[in-house]
Amino acid sequence: MFVTAVLLWLCVWFIILQFKSRRPKNFPPGPPALPVLGNLLHFSPENPLKDFEKLEKSYGDIYSLFMGSKPTVVINGLKAIKEAIVIKGTDFAGRPQDLLVNDVRQRKGLVLADYGSSWKDHRRFALMTLRNFGLGKTSMEDRIKEEIQHTMKTLDSSIGETLSPQVMFHNASSNIICQVLFGKRYEYEDETIKVIVRCFTENAKIANGPWAMLYDSLPVIRNLPLPFRKAFKNFETCQNIVTKLLNEHKKTRVPGEPRDFVDCYLDELAKRGEEEDFSFSEEELVMNSLDLHFAGTDTTSNTLLTGFLYLMNYPHIQERCQQEIDQVLEGKDQPSYEDRHHMPYMQAVIHEVQRVANTVPLSVFHCTTKNTELLGFSIPQGTMIIQNLTSVLKEEGQWKFPHEFNPENFLDEQGEFVKPEAFMPFSAGPRMCLGESLARMELFLIMVTLLRRFKFTWPKDAGEPDFTPVYGITLTPKPYRMKVQLRAEQ
Repeated sequence: MFVTAVLLWLCVWFIILQFKSRRPKNFPPGPPALPVLGNLLHFSPENPLKDFEKLEKSYGDIYSLFMGSKPTVVINGLKAIKEAIVIKGTDFAGRPQDLLVNDVRQRKGLVLADYGSSWKDHRRFALMTLRNFGLGKTSMEDRIKEEIQHTMKTLDSSIGETLSPQVMFHNASSNIICQVLFGKRYEYEDETIKVIVRCFTENAKIANGPWAMLYDSLPVIRNLPLPFRKAFKNFETCQNIVTKLLNEHKKTRVPGEPRDFVDCYLDELAKRGEEEDFSFSEEELVMNSLDLHFAGTDTTSNTLLTGFLYLMNYPHIQERCQQEIDQVLEGKDQPSYEDRHHMPYMQAVIHEVQRVANTVPLSVFHCTTKNTELLGFSIPQGTMIIQNLTSVLKEEGQWKFPHEFNPENFLDEQGEFVKPEAFMPFSAGPRMCLGESLARMELFLIMVTLLRRFKFTWPKDAGEPDFTPVYGITLTPKPYRMKVQLRAEQ
């Protein structure tokens, strides 16, 4: 009788799971799903981007999957993505709240907050504060230039030798955003910045890796001592560092005279803390700071790594950049961000680097905020949405050379810089990356300054370059070395 009851219960459970894996009426098509696992077996754990591409070819620009029993819609191509996240932006502006990344971050912070009044308040505050602290203004430019001098010292000490640039670019990007958030920078050998960069890098790989997919799909395993627990430990480490910085700020700040983002937030908290429905708190400050720190570190550093990987292996492009830089900056001590308007080729190269870097290939997952429609399909409220930005950045018909590294993708017939509509590495719509302006300024000033002084070449003993990135929330170039020479010696 016991065995019969267990078998009967398993049959009922199987039928329930099978029913839960059925697509709603007029839902986008997709591959058949297994009970419990859904469509997990359709994806390679190392890099599922090719699998997304195959499914697009089979089912079209809008198709559905099951992550476990959760229905998910994947949108591909400029037309579908623009319709969803721009034209119907608020319908698709939510965030799923039951994933590994949400649990790691204790369901707080700015990037992963669901669409609503709290998110709107925090995003508005972050944009305003970053703008007031020089986002797009001279003071932000000065901070970037100051950090570039430390990068230059690192490169100067490696003249004639080979250098692994991974740590250097990660530290530079981290320090720039640290200056904005906490009013301080760290020496490149400081243990704190090493720990922060390591934790960010590891969590970026875990969050979109196979263990995260299992965590998201099979809630029953979430408390088991499996490799995804490393993400919780890493985040706690970073949380402790930021909490310590916050406590230091509380002791030394002068109300009404903010030095950085943290001071601005504490001023706002002191001014409005007693208001009803006010969503600011010290816990949210810690999480928002970590959001901005991660977003401002990993994406920019990986784009720089991608850029110099390609420039070393396309020396004619590097040389043409340097010719334009020399011509525009003749007689100037250092570049300014305004110089970009006179450097169409350099602008084209930087944007092409961003396009091929495809740093956040699946963006940050969205969620529908209401029952809605997308190009004839019905999408229920609460459906997880994955934007396949790879499909736009390499879309046939949108680019002159969609499958190769070629700055001509951003130049018109007169050689002037143009930005196609399909260029959306920062996503678009209401949840567009709020650090876009900072990233653009960093990429221009860092690349122009370094290319003006140095020549970067692929070491003769390094073998053939491997342009295949390592998959995670962000795509990271495989570790490589560069040979550094002063251009004056050429």
